[in-house]
Amino acid sequence: MAGETSFKYIVRIAGVDIDGDLKLPYGLASIKGIGYTTAMAVIRMLGLDPEKKVGFLTEEEIRRLDEVLRDITQLGLPKWLYNRRKDYETGKDLHLIGSELIFYARRDIEREMKIGSWRGIRHKYGLKVRGQRTRTTGRLGMTIGVRKKR
Repeated sequence: MAGETSFKYIVRIAGVDIDGDLKLPYGLASIKGIGYTTAMAVIRMLGLDPEKKVGFLTEEEIRRLDEVLRDITQLGLPKWLYNRRKDYETGKDLHLIGSELIFYARRDIEREMKIGSWRGIRHKYGLKVRGQRTRTTGRLGMTIGVRKKR
């Protein structure tokens, strides 16, 4: 029993090493795809203490967290909390974490470039995609300033 209550300096949850000194919501938020709000929702649904440090979690709590984070949709959280609603291929609401999130994002960008959508073209040429101004910001290379006409 003494081994379960001992402090662990590094805890591995969902394939990510988390610092044991962090409080639970901040520790979970260090996983790519899990923000503070999602972390708090998961913690509340599992009945864990948000003030507890990650290093003091028992093996059973770590196992439950790991299992739930692999498929957050099983908790019955609201759909707006998921990071991939209405998946392009399946039409399901998903919540992706870690390398899976990066893979899906990259695949979406490649699909947009392939079909030649406006966003895909902007991605292809390395320009800003979301409507930001490009006249004065986002310059690459040795550009220093703009020369005025005289």
